Amino acid sequence: MTNAFQTFHINDDHSSDKLLTAVDIHQLGADLKLMPYTQRIVLENVFRNRDEVEDYEKQVSALLNWRNSDTVSQDIDFRPARVLLQDFLGTAALVDLATMRDELAERGGDPRQVNPKVPVDLVIDHSIQVDRASGRDIVGHNMEMEFERNAERYSFLKWCQVAFDNLRLIPPGNGIVHQINLEFLSHLVMEEHDRSGPALVYPDTVLGTDSHTPMVNGLGVLGWGVGGIEAEAAMLGEPMSIPFPDTLGVRLIGRPSSEIGATDLVLRIVERLRKVGVVGRFLEFTGPGVSHLSAADRCTIANMTPEFGSTTSLFPVDETTLQYFILTGRGAANVARLKALTRRMGLFSAPDAPEPDFRQMVEIDLSDIGLTMAGPRRPQDSIALKDVAHVAETEAVSECFAEAAKADAFGDGAIVIAAITSCTNTSNPHGMITAGILARNAALRGLRGKPWVKMSLAPGSQAVSRYLDDAGLKDALAQVGFNLVGFGCTTCIGNSGPLLPGISDRISEQNLTAAAVLSGNRNFEGRIHDDVKMNFLASPALVVAYAIAGHIGRDLVEEPLGYGEAGEPIHLFDLWPSRDEVEAEVLRSVRQEHFSATYANALEGDANWNTLAVDSSDRFPWRAQSGYIERSPYISTERQLIEDNVLIEGAHVLAMLGDSINTDHIAPAGQIPASSPAGQYLLRNGERPHLLNSYGTRRGSHSVSVRCIFANKRLSNLMTPGAAGGITRHVPTAEEMTVFGAACRYRDDGTPMVVIAGHDYGAGSSRDWAAKGPHMLGIRAILARSFERIHRANLVGMGVLPLLFPEGESHQSYGLNGNEIVSVRIDLTQPQWLAKVERRDAERLVRFDAPVAISTSREKSYFREGGLLNSVLRRMLPAPQTRSNLVKEQSK
Repeated sequence: MTNAFQTFHINDDHSSDKLLTAVDIHQLGADLKLMPYTQRIVLENVFRNRDEVEDYEKQVSALLNWRNSDTVSQDIDFRPARVLLQDFLGTAALVDLATMRDELAERGGDPRQVNPKVPVDLVIDHSIQVDRASGRDIVGHNMEMEFERNAERYSFLKWCQVAFDNLRLIPPGNGIVHQINLEFLSHLVMEEHDRSGPALVYPDTVLGTDSHTPMVNGLGVLGWGVGGIEAEAAMLGEPMSIPFPDTLGVRLIGRPSSEIGATDLVLRIVERLRKVGVVGRFLEFTGPGVSHLSAADRCTIANMTPEFGSTTSLFPVDETTLQYFILTGRGAANVARLKALTRRMGLFSAPDAPEPDFRQMVEIDLSDIGLTMAGPRRPQDSIALKDVAHVAETEAVSECFAEAAKADAFGDGAIVIAAITSCTNTSNPHGMITAGILARNAALRGLRGKPWVKMSLAPGSQAVSRYLDDAGLKDALAQVGFNLVGFGCTTCIGNSGPLLPGISDRISEQNLTAAAVLSGNRNFEGRIHDDVKMNFLASPALVVAYAIAGHIGRDLVEEPLGYGEAGEPIHLFDLWPSRDEVEAEVLRSVRQEHFSATYANALEGDANWNTLAVDSSDRFPWRAQSGYIERSPYISTERQLIEDNVLIEGAHVLAMLGDSINTDHIAPAGQIPASSPAGQYLLRNGERPHLLNSYGTRRGSHSVSVRCIFANKRLSNLMTPGAAGGITRHVPTAEEMTVFGAACRYRDDGTPMVVIAGHDYGAGSSRDWAAKGPHMLGIRAILARSFERIHRANLVGMGVLPLLFPEGESHQSYGLNGNEIVSVRIDLTQPQWLAKVERRDAERLVRFDAPVAISTSREKSYFREGGLLNSVLRRMLPAPQTRSNLVKEQSK
């Protein structure tokens, strides 16, 4: 095939002496004018890395013939330009790399072989909690508590920064990983220098250990979320094996109405795309409606890609994109260079460019969308503002819901958390300025948040605080009750901290259905706070409005939001700023210097960070009895390779679950209850009760993390109806107990386990412990009606078998109830893997063929070798400690 590399000057007039080289995909025979931009990026990636690509000719041919339906069966090898980590999954991933160093050294290898081969950024953003939301030195207090809880983890991360090349850390207190990626880390074009020739330039692409990594796709940077296991492989130079990127076009038409913002748009888009069904698809936004969206609007929409169910959702690079790069301090000259490079690489979307030719298209009219929220437990359940009160009332368990809403007093349906949080919306200046002006208007009329509402402002970067301060709106938000509490995920990830004093007790004593309103991207059961049953996603401005209303049953369209000092009714739209007012304030207050100042010292850290001790050895000095950092027990080159005939015989069902089981259900991230198996373990080992911390912060410790699996109190196990979450039935004794306790009994008896579930198993976050934990419990297979993409890949990466019910079938149609003894057999020598599942109980025998949800040949190889990390590690072993068994296995 043609060599498509082209050498050129940066400027066509040769005014620069610097020569660059890049892939010119025109020379590959592509009809570039009609090829989706997503596939152009993937095509460039495959060609540039052609010497390391399996079946290179087939992969390029498939990409060049993207319109042909036959191409969708072709796997593609993709190598990201960089990897992005946050500290929850990032810590767990780096613990695995440190373990691999030990394993390699103990078998005669060089531990320094285990080292990132691509640039890796880790942003510490998931650990700060809203311990204090009012009073003095709020940010300082919350940061002190963060370091008191997490000093051991942070010392480990500092060791990683010293021990591993190509790893850069953004210390705590700077903001949220995805917002920092937009404003600081993203490059748009990468440049690789080689002394022997011109610098190589290529598109910036990224894989991240967070499902919301596609936020950067709003800037034309192709990226998506992966589990920590896949990220580790990418860091070590393994290609990402993906199904063919069959790109669905999302055509936006119409102009949004003046009062709505990006939050309203994305919540309706989530609903629409979930109904279309885009799980595992690549999306690309196109159409005239795109021109009415700012770069920040596009990033808000792209942020919720995992809520769509898709892998990516790209907005191609255009002039709007480049203006954002100028605003965020990349420099006008550099941005002009980026424009020239993206045009040359065929990645710039000019106004007169023809619309790409997609094999499938969905059209969404932005002018049809009004003020919108989503809830009470799924982001795809969008609701018009006028209908929120009715939806909430149907969820309430008390007859006094409507009465409490009218009484303007604490009661059933009370809002107890109102949080302006999450990169999804705090990255959007228009959304934040709208909230600030609404708060200022409310404060001038004497309105404040209700005294039972815990309010917080946690921007995704310090730049937001700077421009709100410049506009005088940070003080206005504080007057209403929204004080700055820190810079990090906070409530969005479940780090909402305790409710205001006495509120949790009142909820429990009166059996109230409490609510939270947040400007985040997820509202799964048990995620935001254990005492809050209803969680609603909303724009920052509506978060402010509901804090003032104080009750989710208030109709903010028709009813007064509150009353002024003279008793006059004040409605929401009396306070809502006009689009022109917001636009004028954005132009005045949101300036380049805010971003430049924010990131000038982002890598340095504060005094808390800089006083942490760090070891300088190549191998990490593990501490005995640590509740934070432990050597990973599932990484070993001695782990047995899987036989050709996989047999799971005599398995019991550990849990039987319904639809939409998300990774928060499987491996919760919130606070560790003292009564939970993980809490009891930590207390027995001397941990102080107030320092139990969150499940997410403990993911570097397998001893703690394995005890959290299926421990979410909102999880419904069909084997134990009516029981609190985290409880199952030990089938041989019919005794109800914790999932962890039952798993330990089965494991001690040598009994394998399976889990049975419905549709969309593993939705939500990319957390790898939702796969590592089941593996460690002894779960051999998950049988579900469908899997979410990232979680399915994580299961394969841990050697847990993902099985699908036959089309149209379910546990109901086969009469399964959890009492069964299940056997599974697979012949791995067959090109298509079908599992023969046998269900046996006292009454009857049922057999059926279950498709194995393993997508690519590379994934098959990882599974046969006992998991992805062990596969990679075996290839690092020095000869002749030979990989003879592995070679023999691979030659079959």
